[in-house]
Amino acid sequence: MLPRRFSRRLAAFATVAVLFLLYHLYTLQSGLQPPSARPLSSTTEPQYTGEPEPVCPPLPGIEDVLVVMKTGVTESRDKVPIHFTTTLRCIPDYIIVSDFDEEIEGVKIRDVLHNIDSEVRDRVHDFDIYNRIRQQGRKGLGGDDFSDVANSALGKPNNPGWKLDKWKFLPMAQEALRTKPKAKWFIFMEADTYVSWTTALAWLSHYDASKPHYLGTETQIADVVFAHGGSGFVLSNPALTRTVESYTSHTKEWHDYTDFHWAGDCVLGKALLEVGVNLEFSWPILQNSNLGELSEFNKGFYREPWCFPSMALHHLTPAEIKSLWEFESKRWRKNKRTLLHSDLFREYLYPEIATQPTRLDWDNNAEDDQPFATSFEDCREVCEAQKGCVQFVFKGGSCYTGGSPRLGGKSSDAVSGWLTTRIREMMDNKGLCSVPDWGV
Repeated sequence: MLPRRFSRRLAAFATVAVLFLLYHLYTLQSGLQPPSARPLSSTTEPQYTGEPEPVCPPLPGIEDVLVVMKTGVTESRDKVPIHFTTTLRCIPDYIIVSDFDEEIEGVKIRDVLHNIDSEVRDRVHDFDIYNRIRQQGRKGLGGDDFSDVANSALGKPNNPGWKLDKWKFLPMAQEALRTKPKAKWFIFMEADTYVSWTTALAWLSHYDASKPHYLGTETQIADVVFAHGGSGFVLSNPALTRTVESYTSHTKEWHDYTDFHWAGDCVLGKALLEVGVNLEFSWPILQNSNLGELSEFNKGFYREPWCFPSMALHHLTPAEIKSLWEFESKRWRKNKRTLLHSDLFREYLYPEIATQPTRLDWDNNAEDDQPFATSFEDCREVCEAQKGCVQFVFKGGSCYTGGSPRLGGKSSDAVSGWLTTRIREMMDNKGLCSVPDWGV
């Protein structure tokens, strides 16, 4: 039998141990709580270990939205995962559609082409890659399937995955309506697109979801004006319902049209046009430009971006998507204002420029040819001598200058420079926007 003093010590130790164990179990359980967003495509809850507590701003109306992300087997494993901890983190209902059934980090990726008639899949050469991966899985992919060819006036006709992609748009619309038939809005995006959801919902609050709406960045092929797919686009329930009914009742005709065409977003735009839904122009709220291409002071189009909200950007790397998510999360905690293009430049792009106003192996996309400058320093002097010049680049032995500051991107054999004092003056002259310009 233990002495009394050791019994008291043991009892005290046991009490502390039990309390510590209960506390540890409580905190462990709290740490494993999944995010509030529960995607419709998820089969297991993603775990965000080692990351700070996710910050989800209030998203009024998000319960009436289905987000649809489109991807493909050749890119999904590289481009989709970053969205689980960024753009899709706070979204309660989303699906990811592709040309291949698989799971990525426990989230179901849906083959949206599986219902297309086998006669079409066997006859049309666009489905060669699809038939191969259905039989062999990812082992059926070859090096040519991953070729990263540059976009041309007709897209990427030598890229098998790109040629197959045009067939996804109408089945994707059908799958979206089947998934959440009572949703008011359907927001479509791609795996290299960043979307600001606070901006998206504030924008949609200006529209009546009971009416047929088709919102997107305007593009045109022949006589069809349509929304560019990579920029993101939005359909109200009536617009989507009409389109799906047309596709369902005239499937063969739409498959024949798709086979004839080369751009799936144009096929969808044609289907909407046929049921009486015209595109409502949404540039620059939805952008086909990436971060380096953005020209926030541009005056060459029908709208100046400066006071317009910035909802979506395209052609982004996973690292850029992560960076934008972190930037917007921190920004929302501070001021909770709608993200405008002026904010994006002032708070995100300009600091990148000012930190390194001369960059090696970098092209800032200045375009005005200056044939008499034969060196980088000559190029700088030419820009400084021009009243409206704010940036310059010397590449391939030639000098180019520009009056609208852009960040640009990596490029061998190029040296870029910016006149940051002039850029600050441009920002000061533009000033702050008292209210967002929603274009409605």
